[in-house]
Amino acid sequence: MGRLNYHHLYYFWQVARGANLTETAQRLHVSQSALSAQIKQLEQSMQVQLFQRQGRRLVLTDSGYQTLKYAEDIFSRGQELEQLLLNGMQSQHSPLRIGTLATMSRNFIESFIAPLLGNPASRYSLFSMTQTALLNALAAHQLDLVLSNIAVQGNDSQLWQCRLLARQPVAVIGPPNKAAGSALPAYQQQRWVLPPVQSPVRTAFDALAAQYQLQPEVIAEADDMAMLRLLARDSGALTVMPAVVVKDELNSGRLQQYLTLPEVHENFYIITTQRELVHPQLQHLLHAFS
Repeated sequence: MGRLNYHHLYYFWQVARGANLTETAQRLHVSQSALSAQIKQLEQSMQVQLFQRQGRRLVLTDSGYQTLKYAEDIFSRGQELEQLLLNGMQSQHSPLRIGTLATMSRNFIESFIAPLLGNPASRYSLFSMTQTALLNALAAHQLDLVLSNIAVQGNDSQLWQCRLLARQPVAVIGPPNKAAGSALPAYQQQRWVLPPVQSPVRTAFDALAAQYQLQPEVIAEADDMAMLRLLARDSGALTVMPAVVVKDELNSGRLQQYLTLPEVHENFYIITTQRELVHPQLQHLLHAFS
């Protein structure tokens, strides 16, 4: 039997993820001194220093970073095994758990899960959250995949698998007979409802507006595609969004697509983690959407 104590390693893992001994001790319902002692025993048994103190903060050493990588893999696999055992070893019959960014287009989400809608044997659950909550749930094996319009990159503690799923062109959309023209200068003196300034779509629109000396009168902003859809439909103003967001309104004639913005896209991503066990429906879903 090796010298590695996995109980000690677990406490190290919890502290390393939070970098705060007091808060971690409270969360784990142990004393701070007991938690420190567990980590010290791990360091002594492995003859390595895992943390160094900078002021009131604990900072990982190089050895600590390497240990954290292995601990993430070990306990992530453990959580995966726990979920598998709790599901009675019948993962193929368990619901596919899909997390979606709360501000995403519902129409796009529906188009992604269309193969599930058409399969009577499919079982799935949808959860709408913030990006941070989605990634935390994915890391804890509470979700099988995440749909988002925000890309993520892996780091030392988590290896995300982020794949570009689709790129939807962004268009000027508004009430019928509101405007006409093949370039933005034709849309002077129009009222607009737009995504917030920090969004990639808004940044691209503002750059084009500056290029064509367009000064849009922005009457409202919304980071939620569902809300932007309602504002476009009911405010009488123009907006910019992928046509898929308002496909029903475009088909019914309540809204009209006027102009596709050059080189402006809304990107949609699927985010997963590296796992030994992948839900059987996930590969089928990805193949159907590609």
